[in-house]
Amino acid sequence: MDTATGREQPRRRQARGERRIQQLLEAAASVFCATGYTAASTNAIAREAGVSPGTLYQFFPNKEAIAIELGDRLMHDLRDTYGEALAPVDPATPLADAVAAVVDRLTAFNTDHPVFFALMHGPDMPGGITEAHDALHTSLLGRIETLLASLLPPGTDKADVTRTAHICLGIYKAGLELVLSHEGTEQQAYIQEIKNALTRYLDPLVGDHLGQPVG
Repeated sequence: MDTATGREQPRRRQARGERRIQQLLEAAASVFCATGYTAASTNAIAREAGVSPGTLYQFFPNKEAIAIELGDRLMHDLRDTYGEALAPVDPATPLADAVAAVVDRLTAFNTDHPVFFALMHGPDMPGGITEAHDALHTSLLGRIETLLASLLPPGTDKADVTRTAHICLGIYKAGLELVLSHEGTEQQAYIQEIKNALTRYLDPLVGDHLGQPVG
């Protein structure tokens, strides 16, 4: 056997396997969004993917394993997203613009991946991803606190920053559920309402710290 050909065959098998896994994960995302995690079944996921249950079981032993893999990939992507969205803000940036930039990036992720909200914030979160979700939540709050430190006046007490971060995340999550339950112009209207709520909440806390020219 040609050595190069021998090396190529495992790579092709690996690539086919990854494509099949991605196909199953996309099918699972569709089923989880439609029925919720508890009501979903491996048979329904296989049917949505257009494969036999036996094919599904070659890659995943059960639906929790599918949810864990899907959740892990989404959380990795979300970390990249909020790493960009929650970077410290230039003091010359108006508050409304700073809030809009964050909300637009985070809602874009969630509207592109509605299954993330269905899995992570639904009433039936798979037990196997609870710990990872809690770690993500803690990390997200930390990033929000870092962002707020660049928004709020210097010397703001750390306990106040932490409390403000919790409120901001709570406002966003409450609004996000409404965003994901609407489409088109109505969805955009709800996104704008989240921006308005956060801007009005933060405005008296930020004061004149933002929107001022530097130098």
